[in-house]
Amino acid sequence: MIQIKRDIKKEIESHLNSKEITIITGSRQVGKTFIINEIINDLSAKNKKTLFLSLDNDSHSPFFISQDKLLSKIKLEIDDDGFVFIDEIQRIDDAGLFLKGIYDRNLKYKFIVTGSGSIELKEKINESLAGRKRLIEMNPVNFDEFVNFKTGYKYDNKLELFYEIETEKREELLTEYLNFGGYPRIILENKTDEKLKIMHEIFRSYIEKDLVFLLKIDRPDMFSLLIKIMAAQTGTLTNFIKLSDEINLSTPTLKKYLWYAEKTFCLNPVTPYFTNPIKEITKSLVYYFSDIGFRNFSLNEMGKLNNNQQFGFIFQNFVYNIIKENIQWKNYKIHYWRTTDKAEVDFVLNKQTEIIPIEVKYGDYKNANISRSFRSFIDKYKPAQSWIITRNFNMETTINDCKILFIPFYQLKNHLS
Repeated sequence: MIQIKRDIKKEIESHLNSKEITIITGSRQVGKTFIINEIINDLSAKNKKTLFLSLDNDSHSPFFISQDKLLSKIKLEIDDDGFVFIDEIQRIDDAGLFLKGIYDRNLKYKFIVTGSGSIELKEKINESLAGRKRLIEMNPVNFDEFVNFKTGYKYDNKLELFYEIETEKREELLTEYLNFGGYPRIILENKTDEKLKIMHEIFRSYIEKDLVFLLKIDRPDMFSLLIKIMAAQTGTLTNFIKLSDEINLSTPTLKKYLWYAEKTFCLNPVTPYFTNPIKEITKSLVYYFSDIGFRNFSLNEMGKLNNNQQFGFIFQNFVYNIIKENIQWKNYKIHYWRTTDKAEVDFVLNKQTEIIPIEVKYGDYKNANISRSFRSFIDKYKPAQSWIITRNFNMETTINDCKILFIPFYQLKNHLS
């Protein structure tokens, strides 16, 4: 059976020769365990010594009672040097301090650890392991990886040409991806009813393991309702007071739950871009989902989306994920822009030396239509270039010395490189 090849594997492999601890984070079920098993197999084929321990395995848990206990187990299995893989590290209390104590002994072991989203892993581990780790965030399968898998890797090195020529197949695959998202187990399953069962399991595991067990939230039912409401207003301004009333949670608790959703790789907040706080909205956040299928499932829409109106905000979320993934190692920021006069731009990419307003349009473009809001931003901030991301329209024009690029979504990453 063909497996889904992940681009992140090369990034992980490139860090294997570094003394730093390699930490792979990401939400449950994005494929962290699968990819480290692939790497273990590759290392074993080169006669490298490896050890795999999982904190999801009850028989492995006793080895993590203390650092000395773990090191004794490692020495027993691979002697004095080798690669040590630890899965689900967030199950250890004070995981950062635990790993720091081992790292500072200056042993010849290379540690590669994974962890699902948790506050301990995302926050405290940064403090404890400063200068001792590389944090690599693993996202759900992106569209290029999805298409490569679906086409049997026939077009692996010429995907953009495939998108240009096989327009009907491209649209078919885009519709599937916007419906079901990028969790590997969902992609590997062909039957819609089975996809729904798998997503139900992923959703339940997220609530029960990450939120109830690890983070000790006391209102999991309210958290589930919150996710549903956030799904319904993807890409729109979040009114915390109104949302608090809808869910019957205090505003501080609501904000805490949203922060948990962010730190467990479920939601991504986008902050406003502004220079004039009087005219522009400065406090509200806009949220997007890390996985579109997860968003659709929470609204009982997974596999049921079939018209342009439904796809509008989902395509916007899809484009956000492309931008986020391709700028994660750059010193760029993503914002949105709204004014009290209701002018808006979906994204503003702040590249430090320049800003690029970005509008997302799912509908079929036949000519270079530019919205009044987009023109308003261009007039106000005078950017050198602006982007309008489309499904298939490719064109360049100019307004007031600003280059306007209409970019098909599958070419977007080229502009972000």
